[in-house]
Amino acid sequence: MSLSQSPPAVPDLRQTQIVEWLTTLSAIPTLPATLRPASADASFRRYFRLDAVDGRTLIVMDAPPPQEDVKPFIEIAGLFAGIGLSVPEILAQDVERGFLLLSDLGSTTYLQQLNDDSAPKLYMDAIDALVLLQTKSQPGVLPEYDRAFLLRELQIFPEWYLGKHLKASLSDQQTSDLNKVFDAILANNLAQPQVFIHRDYHSRNLMVLPDGNPGVLDFQGALFGPITYDIVSLLRDVYIQWDEAQVLDWAIRYWERAKRAGLPVNPDIDIFYRDFEYMGLQRHLKILGLFARLYHRDGKEAYLKDIPLVMEYTRKTALRYRELIPLVRLLDKLEDKAVQVGYTF
Repeated sequence: MSLSQSPPAVPDLRQTQIVEWLTTLSAIPTLPATLRPASADASFRRYFRLDAVDGRTLIVMDAPPPQEDVKPFIEIAGLFAGIGLSVPEILAQDVERGFLLLSDLGSTTYLQQLNDDSAPKLYMDAIDALVLLQTKSQPGVLPEYDRAFLLRELQIFPEWYLGKHLKASLSDQQTSDLNKVFDAILANNLAQPQVFIHRDYHSRNLMVLPDGNPGVLDFQGALFGPITYDIVSLLRDVYIQWDEAQVLDWAIRYWERAKRAGLPVNPDIDIFYRDFEYMGLQRHLKILGLFARLYHRDGKEAYLKDIPLVMEYTRKTALRYRELIPLVRLLDKLEDKAVQVGYTF
């Protein structure tokens, strides 16, 4: 081979299998040659877009076993569609190989569309859809977001963010202090009323639709858990930031709608907002660990740029509550930052 030649491309066996599968779907004639990347996510899943013979576009989910399982997506798509949310319709499936053919909710995410002018309408649509989901909640349908699950997520933070990313080894006292913070967070989370939760209800997983806005994606991890989880995911989004006054305004609008719908949010707005903040802290500590893991284990460098915003959310929340201050002290010591003075309640 001459130096000017490029090395041969590595065949994409999964993509070849998808094309072969599409050709067998006589009830939904497609044009497999038009298969093209649509998106990927933080897991092993990939998405392709292709053209159908009738002129519409469709989506293929590639969820390779054993790393991925399409069955939860299929089950929750049916549950959420029955509630009235705009989710992709499953047109064909090969569960064994991890292929799904889906209706296409378009390519415009909330993240791409959000600005000062569009945000109020888009967020109120998302809040209305969330309240609808929560009002249809019932126990025993989805797995429980219990203490063990929440704690496993929190432990990703010391393992991957502190240990791997900051290369820190915690002393026994530091470990004890961090565990006390975790206990305080979990006590709050578990005392909250439980509802259906999407678990990734944010600007990258919500699609702007002309009708039935928003389109809802990436719901296969849905659980039965704390009522503030999805609203804090939406408003303290790790990919886009709004000022505190705006977040508080939207949170109050959600709280008012939730109360009118008969949802068991705390009737005291101050206690509700404390619940919102504690739930956000659990999520953001988990995400700091996840983003560090995506970089160090999976080589996905793009997530590093989102860590500063997640850390800003984490520090601001922890500084506001006395029992969470040890977290800030630990971060200050490990990150060699000056101790900040915050308001405590």
